[in-house]
Parts: sequence; structure tokens; C-alpha cells
Amino acid sequence: MSILDQLSSAPLYLITGAIILYVVAMSVFFLVRAWKAGVAIGMDKVKLRRAVTSSVTFSILPSVSILLGVIALSGNLGIPLPWLRLSVVGALHYETSVADIASRAIGLSGLNAAEMTAKAFTTIALLMTVGIIWGVVCVAIFGKKYHSKLQRTGDKKSGGANFGDMAMTAMFIGLITAYMGSYIGQLIQVKGGALVCTGEYLQLVAMGFSALAMGVFSYFAEKKKMAWLDNFSIAGSMLVGMAAAVICEMIF
Repeated sequence: MSILDQLSSAPLYLITGAIILYVVAMSVFFLVRAWKAGVAIGMDKVKLRRAVTSSVTFSILPSVSILLGVIALSGNLGIPLPWLRLSVVGALHYETSVADIASRAIGLSGLNAAEMTAKAFTTIALLMTVGIIWGVVCVAIFGKKYHSKLQRTGDKKSGGANFGDMAMTAMFIGLITAYMGSYIGQLIQVKGGALVCTGEYLQLVAMGFSALAMGVFSYFAEKKKMAWLDNFSIAGSMLVGMAAAVICEMIF
């Protein structure tokens, strides 16, 4: 039995399925409680049904990008772990990057199924899990105080923007800059005191075309009042970036 077969074995499916079933049951429980609370305070049932329907719609469409992440990771980590990570507290950009960083840190050439071992998988899974739990822990401890700060309006120098808007913008710019620096570092490295081009450019190609696609989605959503395109922007940009990388690999 290959390592990928072991990573997609029945016991792992059972463990993953039980955890996800618990999360689904908890979601249904709170949905029922929210519905009853809405009826109790006199809300119109037609409006409640409309809210549920719209929420389901706007939850399914963005999840296409999550599905793409599961598919991308499953080729190297099996199906159960990516399915579990991206169904509970995982984030698409986090899971893929941390899995790759962890695999390189333990001596693999990257997230590669051909080099995967049980020890490597355990290390990668542990790092992916430990690295993301702190958001939940911090929210439980500092969430109430932090939430009040997020709502605070800024001064004139900040244009009246609140701390939450500025923090999200800063974190987004920092994240993109870190990825860009990493990709450039993979393309151009210092060896023997000289700059050497490694030829690993596909990450930059995928990033560039994804950014271009996101710009197109944003233009039509904001300028042409096609707000519904926001639901497809992430998934669409990912598909464009991956397609561009595949085409470049085939051509060059």
C-alpha cells in the first residue's frame, strides 16, 4: 500500500467524518435556535426564509475556492486531512503555504507525494494544526476587548477609518508582500556570492495572473455594479492563475 493510500485510508475517513459531522450538527443546532429566536421576537417568517436562502447561496459559491484547495492538497496529503483542515478552522492560503514550508523544513524538496513518509506527514499535520489554533485561543481570551477596539473610529490623519479596516489592509499587504518575496527568492538565489536564476518562475506567473483576474472581477463588481461576481472572484482568480501556470509549463 502506497503512502497516499494510507493517508486516505478508512480510519482517517472515519475520524475526519466524525469531527465534521459534529461541526455540522452544531451549525444546525444554532440555526434552529436562531430561527426560533427570530420567530419569538416577531420576525416575518418570509424574511427569515429569504435570509436563510441567501445565506446558503452566498456560502456555497465562495466555497468553490475551498474545494480547489482540498483538491490541490489531496494529491500530496491524501483527502481526509485537507478535508478536515479546510472544513473546520483552516484557511486556504494558510494550509497550502504552511504545508509547503513544513515539508521543506524537514528535508523534502517541497510538498511532494513521492517523498512523503509517515513521519513527514505527521510533522506537517502537527505544524498545520498548532500554527492555526492561536486565532481561536486569542479570540476566546481577548475577543471582547479587541472587538471594541475594531469599532473605534480613527482620527483625521487616518481619514476617519477605524482600526479594523486599517488592520485588515495592513495584514493583507503584509501577506501579499511575504508571498511575493518568497516567490522572488525561489527564482533568484545567492550561490557562491553571485545571483543565480533557478528558473522557478511558475509561482510568480500564477500570482501575476491571479492578481490580474482579481482586478478584472473587482472592476466589474464595483464599476459595473455586478456585485454578484464577488462570490466567484477568489475561485475564478485561482483557476486563472493555475491555468496560466500549467500553460506556461507546457509551452516553456
